[in-house]
Amino acid sequence: MSVAAEGAPPSLEVAGAVATIRLNRPRQHNRIEPEDLLCLLQLLDRVEAETALRVLVLTGTGRSFSAGYNIGKLGEDTRPEIPEFGTVADRLECCRLPTICALNGSIYGGAVDFAMAADFRIGAAGMSLTMPAARLGLHYYPSGLQRAVSRLGLGAAKRLFLLAEPVGTEELLRLGFLDEAVPAEQLEARVADCAALLAGRAPLALQGMKAALNDFARGEADIAAINERHLRSQGSAELAEGRAAWLEKRAPRFSGR
Repeated sequence: MSVAAEGAPPSLEVAGAVATIRLNRPRQHNRIEPEDLLCLLQLLDRVEAETALRVLVLTGTGRSFSAGYNIGKLGEDTRPEIPEFGTVADRLECCRLPTICALNGSIYGGAVDFAMAADFRIGAAGMSLTMPAARLGLHYYPSGLQRAVSRLGLGAAKRLFLLAEPVGTEELLRLGFLDEAVPAEQLEARVADCAALLAGRAPLALQGMKAALNDFARGEADIAAINERHLRSQGSAELAEGRAAWLEKRAPRFSGR
């Protein structure tokens, strides 16, 4: 087995309404191989097609979340079936489901954009982030730079991309890259709690608002379409169930219709 082939491609696990995509190359710090990009797109398609799913978690195996793309393959793998790294991150951002990036360890390079494409980022205390593009001579792709600015602001994005220095957990919290940091042994439970909260929310309202917020962040919001969804929700079965549950002081039972 070659070094590049060690480990396994990303996998999909489903537990109730929660899907988990897991990076599975721990000996290489979950380095992303070209074939993994195609696999990730296929897994995202599977998640989108399953209407019973309400939440998607992205995480890694072992001590690191991901070392990013295999630097040795940069600019070399030109097979037409292999998607661009940014295509996968864009697809993750546009996923119908709310997404949580469970950062089980440090994160590097292109994997940073995967995390920024998620709706929430919960990290293991002690993790760090390094964006080495400027050290490598690589100009990052446009959608990844746009995501960094829209998520973190211009100053924080410049710090990550231009200085190319490691940034520790506390600073990642201050910059807004991390929503939370918990001891490593508590990460799985905290992510499960957050996923359960999201899974219990009204799915159509939640998914519509997620899409609208992302469109606002990109400067691409269609106000008329967003307002139409707002008006439609006022006569929806979701709202009727949510209102009834509120008045009856019980947990709502949303059907996704």
